[in-house]
Amino acid sequence: MESIGKKALMYALSDGELEEQIKESAETNGFKMIKGKVGSMSTEKIFAAVETAAQREGLVRGEHYRDTHALYHAILDAFVGICRGQLGLGNMLRTVGLIFTVVRGPRTSDNRDDGEWLAVVLYGTIGAPIKGYEHETIGLGLNHL
Repeated sequence: MESIGKKALMYALSDGELEEQIKESAETNGFKMIKGKVGSMSTEKIFAAVETAAQREGLVRGEHYRDTHALYHAILDAFVGICRGQLGLGNMLRTVGLIFTVVRGPRTSDNRDDGEWLAVVLYGTIGAPIKGYEHETIGLGLNHL
């Protein structure tokens, strides 16, 4: 059984040949996925980068409220994870450098009866805007469509 959250996490943490294997396996099992990068001291830029990529690649349809609403909440949950509950970047003198993944599909590969879901992973570094003052962070958000 493959779960949407596990696929999103594995995809975010992989690179090279393993990244391609994960994507191929996921797509074979009914998942759609994208991966991108963003870095900023602005919360709005993080959200905008993920939303724009998901819409551009067809994982969500901007004209459908349910799609954009589900994506927003999945991003927000992942963002809470990377910020450890303290929602803020630049206003708290923090910056991030992140890889993000968005995955759309069934909650699990063996149960397609509960509709489609979105998973968002944010993985990278967070810290003071001084080189060497950052540490790793990760967040996962899931929401149903």
